[in-house]
Amino acid sequence: MSALSCVAFCWRIERRDGVAIGLTTHDRDLVVDGLVHRAAPGMTPSAIERSAGLEADTMDVRGALTSAAIGEADLLAGRWDGARVRVFAVDWETGALVAELGEGRIGAVELGEDGFTAELAGASASLDRPVVEETSAECRAELGDRRCRVAMAGRRRFSRVVAVADRVVTLDTAEPVAGAYAGGLLRWFGGANGGLVQAIGASAGATVTLRAAPAFAVATGALVELIEGCDKSFATCAARFGNAANFRGEPHLPGVDLLTRYAGG
Repeated sequence: MSALSCVAFCWRIERRDGVAIGLTTHDRDLVVDGLVHRAAPGMTPSAIERSAGLEADTMDVRGALTSAAIGEADLLAGRWDGARVRVFAVDWETGALVAELGEGRIGAVELGEDGFTAELAGASASLDRPVVEETSAECRAELGDRRCRVAMAGRRRFSRVVAVADRVVTLDTAEPVAGAYAGGLLRWFGGANGGLVQAIGASAGATVTLRAAPAFAVATGALVELIEGCDKSFATCAARFGNAANFRGEPHLPGVDLLTRYAGG
């Protein structure tokens, strides 16, 4: 038997919530680096092109929704968005590594009649990002990050769900100040939505309005974590958070309308 006939493709996928799975194109399960890679013959990579230039390396992974580990509902819910993926080839007889084929994070996921297609962006894809920020009247930092520096320990609270109507979630506790959770996050604990994080568009009293309806049905009494948000305005930064010194925007910079002004206008 030739060495080439012993090669099998493998994927190691690590989701952002800590779940890791292994898949292989071989017709039986393989153990690689202590992780069982389940047989998934429907998983196939597109042509892999690697270069020494600065162009972003990308690759598509196609697969049939036959694996119990990857389901249509979880793909639509976003559980696999941003997952770290390592693609490599192994000798299925010995488990020895043959070649590293690519590594990156899952970007856009598309569902079709015969399965799904996931775009894998390599490390060099980060070169496409702007290297200098554009000026803006709003703050460009995220609440609580290393540039904002607002302590988030007291701005995360747990609550129980009383009722859900489409995107509106009613809780058993009210917000500490008006609009505290607007622009923040809601994290689900337990149940079908467990591990998912959703953006909050608005909040009022004991209700929060999500930017999208929950992916799965929500049971009364479900536990959620609420993380405060910020509208990124200078007024809110100074008055509510007392953090004007760390504001990452230019609220007093004249806008492009300055160019259209004229004497006496």
